[in-house]
Amino acid sequence: MIITRAKLKDLNDLAPLFDGYRVFYKQDSNVEAAKRFLKQRMVKNDSIIYLAYENDLAVGFTQLYPLFSSVSMKPMYMLNDLFVSSTHRGQGIGEALIDRAKLLCKSENNKGLAIQTAFDNPAQRLYERLGFVKDSDLQFFWKK
Repeated sequence: MIITRAKLKDLNDLAPLFDGYRVFYKQDSNVEAAKRFLKQRMVKNDSIIYLAYENDLAVGFTQLYPLFSSVSMKPMYMLNDLFVSSTHRGQGIGEALIDRAKLLCKSENNKGLAIQTAFDNPAQRLYERLGFVKDSDLQFFWKK
């Protein structure tokens, strides 16, 4: 397996995975809109996207958004997206993508890596196995 930072040349490999991620979260499939969204993130340098390849086939990705902690006065990342194609799950790809994100945080001396996920996402078991702990000190509020 090879994990690389996604670049514009990787959009055709990345977009179907990103679309699959959105469909998992009950959104309508739209690969072209996914491609436009991802291209914006890359051009504007809004996020860092790692792409996992197995035998030249893109099989998973993670997308990190930069944040800052005012209290610790340090940068951090939010792992907002993690997806592995259904045919490649259970092979350590998700763990490898998370490990790559953790390595980035360590190399930049960040506060850490936060993960945002749905309450019913089965990947929570992976996060806990990798040492992530549910935050009981903070609550998030949302207004649309």
